[in-house]
Amino acid sequence: MMKRHFGFHPVTLLPPGHAGLKPRRSRHYATCAAWVALIAGTASIAAPASGPLRVSAANSRYFADATGKIVYLTGAHTWNTLVDMGRADPPEKFDFNGYLDFLERHHHNFIRLWAWDSTTWDTRANRLLGKDFIHVAAPLPWRRTGPGNALDGKPKFDLTKFEANYFERLRTRVQAAGHRGIYVSVMLFEGWGLFHGNRGRAAPAGWAWKSHPFHPENNINGIDPSKGTDGITGDVHNLTHPTVTAFQEAYIRQVVDTVNDFDNVLYEVINEGGEKNWDWWVANTIRDHEKTRRKQHPVGITGHGAERVDSMLMSPADWISPGKNDRYGENPPAWDGRKVSLLDTDHIWGVGGNVGWVWKSFVRGHNPLFMDPYDGSILGKPGDPQWEPIRAAMGHARRLAGRLNLAATKPLDALASTGYCLADPGNEYVIYQPKPNEAFTVELKAGAFRAEWINPSSGAIAGEERVVAAGGAREFKAPFDRDAVLYLRAEKRASNR
Repeated sequence: MMKRHFGFHPVTLLPPGHAGLKPRRSRHYATCAAWVALIAGTASIAAPASGPLRVSAANSRYFADATGKIVYLTGAHTWNTLVDMGRADPPEKFDFNGYLDFLERHHHNFIRLWAWDSTTWDTRANRLLGKDFIHVAAPLPWRRTGPGNALDGKPKFDLTKFEANYFERLRTRVQAAGHRGIYVSVMLFEGWGLFHGNRGRAAPAGWAWKSHPFHPENNINGIDPSKGTDGITGDVHNLTHPTVTAFQEAYIRQVVDTVNDFDNVLYEVINEGGEKNWDWWVANTIRDHEKTRRKQHPVGITGHGAERVDSMLMSPADWISPGKNDRYGENPPAWDGRKVSLLDTDHIWGVGGNVGWVWKSFVRGHNPLFMDPYDGSILGKPGDPQWEPIRAAMGHARRLAGRLNLAATKPLDALASTGYCLADPGNEYVIYQPKPNEAFTVELKAGAFRAEWINPSSGAIAGEERVVAAGGAREFKAPFDRDAVLYLRAEKRASNR
């Protein structure tokens, strides 16, 4: 019987400002912690996340860890992973450890740790996915000290003082995810509320701005970045107001100082918002401040905001998320690797996607992410079964990615008549066939290959065979009546493998 060995790596939580200190470990402490975790049901068999990540020198469609090993990123993220949200005040606390358990069960290794810029979220702005109540959102990064009350009746924010609980939580959750082998995109700002949801929807116009800490009635610092005279729109994600920019810069530095010493960090400028010059300023501010710190991490800009793909590709970001407006929907184009693509259903459907989309994204060189309603407490229906197949498929694709030499593969659609092929010609081929019960051809180099037929939904290997190719087009047909994945690997691999 094969024995599985469980490794436990307890690390003392260090406060911000102590990144250079090495936590003391003890064999006795490690053993005790392992047994406590095992008894509590929280033990993880995943290796801790290794990094910081860098764009792979061998294949710039992916990140690599400190050893140069490519890390294929995929995972489900949900809105209240950092800021609690709910109808109560204060809102219900999110079970982050339970969420990490959920990610591990699905073999995911990436999340977005969501910021939320306003103190409320009127989900009527989310149409059919919305709830019949307004979410209270807390904690936010700044302290509510007063004097005087904000528009929600609570003490006004002091934008010169940070809320310790927010940054403590940020640090603790990034660390907990890293122990589970999960990489975290730390979102700096949230733009959907002001950019998309604030007006022109079923929710009352101005809801996001009126509950924003930078609204002139919500802070004691005398700033007024209101846009127009109607009082329903804020103008904060640009470089128009120097005082606002100064507060944002101080906040960016605080975030970096809080999580800089972790290997599993990526940064995300803003969710679906921000003008180009401001986006790039945030990215450069992060990078410049990290130059003064021990570690440097990737920075990303996401789509469906003010920028399109061409602009994001020219930006100082290391990774981007293409959006639906750039035709990265149901049939995402092959990725050329000018930056890493973390292709997120959030910027395509909001909430959407399917099993086929996961595999199409994978074989075309993207790292697919899923905006997950999870337990249905924020948006969507609790326990909605339609999302489980996409979660499962992401984990199955990651398992296959772990078997490939991703350093050498690239999307080569023309090699397969299906139009979906990730290949290192002569060594490995992954073909997705979206059409059930239909034969297809693959252009193979001469040689002997092991062929595996994989069920895209279950990940099960449904058939294996030996294939001897003379070179040229070879016909295949799946042994089951549904969409299929064919994995071909050479029996004699190239010497550079």
